[in-house]
Amino acid sequence: MTQAEKAEPENGKEKEKEQRGVKRPIVPAAVPEPPQDPIQSDFIVVIHPGSSSLRIGRATDTQPAGIPHLIARRHRQGGQPTHRDKWLLRDGLSKPESNEQRQNGLKMVDQAIWSKKMSNGTRRIPVMPEQARSYNKQIRPAILDHDSGAKWTDTSHHPEYLVGEEALYVNPSDCYNLHYPIRRGQLNLHSGPGGSLTAVLADLETIWSHVLQKMLEIQLKDLKYYRCILLIPDIYNRQHVKEMVNMLLMKMGFSGIIVHQESVCAMYGSGLSSACVVDVGDQKTSVCCVEDGISHRNTRLCLAYGGSDVTRCLYWLMQRAGFPYRDCQLSNYLDCLVLQQLKESFAHLDQDISGLQDHEFQVRHPAAPALLYQLRLGDEKLQAPMALFYPATFGIVEQKMTSMQHRSHGDPEDPHDEHYLLATQSKQEQAAKAAADRKALPKASLYEEGRAQDISDRAHMQESELGSSQNDCLISGNDSEEPPAAMFSRKTAVSQFEGKALGLDKAILHSIDCCASDDTKKKMYGSVLVVGGGLMFHRAQQFLQHRILNKMPPSFRRVVDNVEVITRPKDMDPRLIVWKGGALLACLDTTQELWVYQREWQRFGVRMLRERATFVW
Repeated sequence: MTQAEKAEPENGKEKEKEQRGVKRPIVPAAVPEPPQDPIQSDFIVVIHPGSSSLRIGRATDTQPAGIPHLIARRHRQGGQPTHRDKWLLRDGLSKPESNEQRQNGLKMVDQAIWSKKMSNGTRRIPVMPEQARSYNKQIRPAILDHDSGAKWTDTSHHPEYLVGEEALYVNPSDCYNLHYPIRRGQLNLHSGPGGSLTAVLADLETIWSHVLQKMLEIQLKDLKYYRCILLIPDIYNRQHVKEMVNMLLMKMGFSGIIVHQESVCAMYGSGLSSACVVDVGDQKTSVCCVEDGISHRNTRLCLAYGGSDVTRCLYWLMQRAGFPYRDCQLSNYLDCLVLQQLKESFAHLDQDISGLQDHEFQVRHPAAPALLYQLRLGDEKLQAPMALFYPATFGIVEQKMTSMQHRSHGDPEDPHDEHYLLATQSKQEQAAKAAADRKALPKASLYEEGRAQDISDRAHMQESELGSSQNDCLISGNDSEEPPAAMFSRKTAVSQFEGKALGLDKAILHSIDCCASDDTKKKMYGSVLVVGGGLMFHRAQQFLQHRILNKMPPSFRRVVDNVEVITRPKDMDPRLIVWKGGALLACLDTTQELWVYQREWQRFGVRMLRERATFVW
């Protein structure tokens, strides 16, 4: 061995000793990035969980699979009382003030109907319920067939659970509890059977797994090859979203997930860039202004009424007119289906349709004959959907009817949440201001500097304590700071509107008014997108357009060329637009950066949503 070869290992040892003495920055161990495979949309499942319907399908499907978002679970022990979640019934309807409020709301509806002229320039002649009642009271059903053709779900093999239509047709005498896991856009937590967070999440997992296997033909063991897109409401509960993401990734076994807001996906599905999105569902109505793919947080409103409340209001109005189906009960799911069908068939928002009209409908219940009823109705068909604009007509008392996006209460798994960011931002601003003051006053004494710094620190501590205690305050929807006037205006609006029953047109105007600039407001007035199945009435588009035009501020009436209300973009079913937008999102190249993968969630948890979500978490 040569002298040079002997020296090489010795020099290497000396270099190692030198390097050991050098202090290096500690680099945290990074989770290896998953390989960026080409987008395979047929391996992406889009899930849109609604209060009454679940829509789920592959991103490549033309239409999603849709079922009632309902599960029936067999009693574990015999003799237990049966529990059924409410559908058309709800809290706040049986108060002493309910009927008075309902009557007052109906008076406002009748005044609005009378004040608007028909297209021929004449005013409508109101039709009193007494005119139809005398006819309807005499009606007796005609028997079409002694066998209705409808069957109860076969439970002879005692299945542990039934899902969707099968759950709807479970015989009430069978030992099954019926649960809707989502009500008014949130997890349906309550004190009754099956109302705990664990039970509701188990119901969601069972329903979604059942649809994946039976309707999409995806085996649960193969979900590790699939990713999913979960669509959530604009006003969301962070804890609920976190639990659903954990369920999808860690329990069901999807390899990755994207969480996106319904309003933004509605924009993707309709092909618009900016609009005020109005989502009228079965249980809730949400309003939000979306601009260039961003949902402005300050503009979000959630109204605690929807299509089911219109159905119940129509039933009340038909009862005043002597509804001939006298055995109808709002606690019976099958009767609720009949009433929903009547609403979809007869209700409208056309001022030109007036006077009494005769209709007929069928009732087909299991183990009963098929019955045909005659029905005469007048203004009831117009009054019921107009209750969306005069929600006092629903007769709901002592319930929170309007809610807005609130500040997070904090999460121990997410230390760098908005409270931390707010506190550090405030401290940095105060430090910068103090530095600027010192430069302006170079002769200030050290004592004065120290005293000023002490006061600044104490003020910061007080501000931090105040901010953490006021968790009910709203926070800004934009990354930019709000001017004090806008913040004061918004807080005044919160105290004025939140908790009260706000009509749909007023909610839209309030949401647009919360936009940051006049240019944005002009855009929103020029494009109002209506999605969901709760406003699918004849001439609803023209009616809503007229209401917005009449109530918008005069300053904008002069500068907005046209108020456009879009109810069927591209002639699509408005109930499917949000899901379609989620499916389109799956095909975009930019989506690759948004995926939260299973191993990332396992290690970092909810912090990944703050890191990857396209909205402010």
